[in-house]
Amino acid sequence: MWRQFLLVCVVGAIQAQWDSAGAATQRENIEPRAASVASNAGRPADAAWLASPFAASRENTPSRRVALVIGNGEYGNASEPIRANAPRDAAAISEALRARGFEVIARTNATPQQMRDAIGEFQRRLQTGAIGLFYFAGHGMQIGRQTLLLPAGLDTRTDMRAPVSLLERGVDLNAVLHAMQSARTDRLNLVILDTCLDDPFASGVVALDKAEISANTVIAYATAPGGFAADGPLHGVYTGALLRALHDADASSEPLDVLFRHVAAQVRAATRGAQQPWLSTSAASTPASETAIASSDASDDPAITLRSRGIMPKESGEQYEITFWESIKDSNYPADYEAYLKAYPNGRFATLAHARIDRLRAAASSPAVSTTPAAPPAAPAAQSGHAAQPAQPAPPAPAAHPATQASAATPPPHPAAAAPSPTPPATAAAPLAQKAVAHPPSAGEIRDCAACPIMVPVPAGTFAMGSNTDDPSEKPVHHVTIGSPFAIGKFPVTVEQWNACVAANACMKLTPESNANKAAPARDLSWDDAQQYVRWLSKVTGQSYRLPTEAEWEYADRAGTTTAYWWGEQMRKGNANCKDCGDPWHKEGPENVGMFAANPLGLYDMNGGVWEWTADCWHNTYQGAPLDGHAWDSPGCEMRVIRGGSWREGGDYMLSATRFKYSAGVRQSQDGLRVVKDLR
Repeated sequence: MWRQFLLVCVVGAIQAQWDSAGAATQRENIEPRAASVASNAGRPADAAWLASPFAASRENTPSRRVALVIGNGEYGNASEPIRANAPRDAAAISEALRARGFEVIARTNATPQQMRDAIGEFQRRLQTGAIGLFYFAGHGMQIGRQTLLLPAGLDTRTDMRAPVSLLERGVDLNAVLHAMQSARTDRLNLVILDTCLDDPFASGVVALDKAEISANTVIAYATAPGGFAADGPLHGVYTGALLRALHDADASSEPLDVLFRHVAAQVRAATRGAQQPWLSTSAASTPASETAIASSDASDDPAITLRSRGIMPKESGEQYEITFWESIKDSNYPADYEAYLKAYPNGRFATLAHARIDRLRAAASSPAVSTTPAAPPAAPAAQSGHAAQPAQPAPPAPAAHPATQASAATPPPHPAAAAPSPTPPATAAAPLAQKAVAHPPSAGEIRDCAACPIMVPVPAGTFAMGSNTDDPSEKPVHHVTIGSPFAIGKFPVTVEQWNACVAANACMKLTPESNANKAAPARDLSWDDAQQYVRWLSKVTGQSYRLPTEAEWEYADRAGTTTAYWWGEQMRKGNANCKDCGDPWHKEGPENVGMFAANPLGLYDMNGGVWEWTADCWHNTYQGAPLDGHAWDSPGCEMRVIRGGSWREGGDYMLSATRFKYSAGVRQSQDGLRVVKDLR
């Protein structure tokens, strides 16, 4: 199945770029050579700015010393060593630094916002001219010429398939360097990165990040760009060697370049040469130099079982670029194409990306075409608990369904997706015929206003949630009790229903290209947009509308069944609007709601059509999940659970247990919603 990606780092060819003026960032390969510190012409070994900040006694140093230490190990599908080791690395480094007089700001398993808040605090403390040290253990990557440090919570199965999300959520190393350099002169900036720096979107050579760093900055990399950073039994191999050096009074008092050479020698010996640390400086007075470091002193240590801190999937660099483009090629947002160009300024789709940006900006600056808004909602025709409603009228005659409906970054593109065509989508094509379908009412159906969704009551009950497939996010299978009945939308919220909220000035306008057909599910919606809709619906009806919890969604989808799909163990045509799942299907967008079979509860399009937002915050597994069906939320949650798959995925995304996530504030062309209301 599509779910598993191989955790490897690509040991790539490294192309060093040196500035002949000596002022640009220089990266120094610490291979053993026949040289010595004394032979480094033009670089005194005891240069004041390279004096070690780790010496135990600093009575004669008036400057404060401030450190920001971050260890992130909670990544979806991450190996157990990094889950445990990265936070443990951060704790051990923090303790060692405090013992040496540092003020330490420590964070473990930090979200993007928590990382940025910590960097802000770090910057404020450094304003007094303190020596600054930044340490990071966890996943890192190089995208184009940008070094990204990845927050906790990213999932290697999904986020690697949504490159724009990585660019949005990753913390740029330049942001850290800017914080350290602002309003400070002649003070040491030391950055230590125990992470792989692989480029998942590069083919061949890894481009080196040329951060604009001040003269007194040292960056110590656990491995060469594109190389391998390993985890040992208790710590990252690099961090373990650094901790040993810090606990050695003689070693910790040595100049930084000498200290890190000793650390590098231990790492090379422990990994049998598989990991090659690098050192980068930017002072014009310190040209690159290398020293002879004996690497045999640790050769008798037991061999380490190497596990990488990288998160690379296994496709080629060429395929990464295709994956990136495939995920944004129909987007309506210029920022998506700008993100592609940042990673691939000379990529195969660069010309097309520039053209799309120009076209979208031109369209945004053109006068909006006036449209007739949907009628405002009428007074409530029925309240919850009333008798069954009259038969639902057939959906309105379908509007022309454009063959060029736009879509944004796809969170889980199918691994078998074909390489995209570099030809822009046509601007005009024959409409797709979509028939109207009448749906008989289910028992007890509820509709609180003419423009409101039709709701189907769901009784209380207990079910087994999750699955024992190879996706760890669906484990463990656990029994959930839904203690109270609720009602859920018979269909996803349609364009026509959403437009009633727009007409009331309570919801944002839908993207016209993606929502031309009023009988189709509303899409290109963020979780935040969905919250606006349910608040408006609650206000106009006086009822308690909301998004379903993840447990409620799966309970309603399964409808009492225990098979992989609600209709059985195998994919069958006619049950879901998905790719290669049977007609009707059009690549441009989802079909009208209700075109496929209903599940045993009378709910349509629970699988396929559009991904549906739920109330829950994303968690990588079900460990600790609520057993009462309530939403599993977390303070400051940025990633929310989406369920059900969309028309663009294949049949193996239609299983009742399949779950994915997406950023709550990002609109995406495959995301829509279905509402729930509490029954009293």
